[in-house]
Amino acid sequence: MLLEINNLDVRYGRNHAVKAMNLNVDDNEIVAVLGANGAGKSSLLKALHGLVPVHAGSIVFSGDDLTMKSSAERVDSRLALVPEGRQILVSMTVHENLLLGGYRRQGSTLLDDIESIYERFPNLGERKDSQASVLSGGEQQMLAIGRALVARPRLIMLDEPSLGLSPILVDQLFELIKNLRGEGISILLVEQNIKKALEVATRGCVMELGSVVLEGASDSLAKDSGLVHAYLGTQN
Repeated sequence: MLLEINNLDVRYGRNHAVKAMNLNVDDNEIVAVLGANGAGKSSLLKALHGLVPVHAGSIVFSGDDLTMKSSAERVDSRLALVPEGRQILVSMTVHENLLLGGYRRQGSTLLDDIESIYERFPNLGERKDSQASVLSGGEQQMLAIGRALVARPRLIMLDEPSLGLSPILVDQLFELIKNLRGEGISILLVEQNIKKALEVATRGCVMELGSVVLEGASDSLAKDSGLVHAYLGTQN
């Protein structure tokens, strides 16, 4: 098992954001985490990346207990996060943003990997010396994913990656997610686009008020007619 989340609790004061959550992600797997706004999905990813403290439970990644480790140490373990809203540094160039993605790495291979990002996303290569502020929303999302890839992750956590993108770009994004899995990268996907998420995922779970209320194979969840109305609102 690549990622093991055991009885995870996350609290913000009296707000119990994640409650005794158990979830696993295996090698070469895409797991979708679904739920309405406020369900605890983003809190889960932030806890996994060390951005908020864990109140109870454990996070084991590739056999290593990360529960008390820093975000930087989790990056070293090859666990990467693409946060909601991309959070790229718009005052810096495209190239500088990618360099930051590899700030924990050593050796000359970093520049080679950045060149491979430009090959994957030609628009970024064309604008590598431009400030990231000139990029479109879709290009900014590709930069955020490219920044994560520079860290050579075994697992990437994507928080609402399709948010604000046009339908064409959404299709391209989910094709990219499938390709990443084909390259041996596992994905933990938090996504409001239920249909697209379950099309690419191998398994999925639904969160409500910090707890997992449904989980199973993605095709089974996609066929569950009560799922959308009970927990997720209107289907995308």
